[in-house]
Amino acid sequence: MTIKLLTIGKTDSAPMRGLINEYEKRLKHYVKFELDILPDIKNVKNLSESQQKEKEGELILKKLNNTDVLVLLDENGKQFSSVEFSSYLQKKMNSGIKQLVFVIGGPYGFSNTVYNKAQGKVSLSKMTFSHQMVRLFAIEQIYRSFTILKNEPYHHR
Repeated sequence: MTIKLLTIGKTDSAPMRGLINEYEKRLKHYVKFELDILPDIKNVKNLSESQQKEKEGELILKKLNNTDVLVLLDENGKQFSSVEFSSYLQKKMNSGIKQLVFVIGGPYGFSNTVYNKAQGKVSLSKMTFSHQMVRLFAIEQIYRSFTILKNEPYHHR
């Protein structure tokens, strides 16, 4: 199975990019992992919130294959402990899917079209984080899940 993290807009902070790259590198020891960064929407000043979500939604949906399982990182999604999330990933792997795609939306969330296509929603916290922080947290939690599944000491440090 491949796990893909789909995001909108590049990470501006060099230290943040360094941390994301570090966990991305670690994760590749366990699973085929891809970080796919979609370009920011141009001229957002001229777009309403819903128009921006629609344009971002079109970009997201173009990146999906018919067989992908789409899971949105969404504030209203299901919350897991790290151990519960590792079990969630294990079940997805056991189900025989080819690609599990987690998506971090733009600043206003997702269009209705993207919500309708999604097969699940996961919340990392009830708190609000910057989209750049969420990337790091998501990759770190996916990595942590694999160390839990392999019974490695990282989770208990």
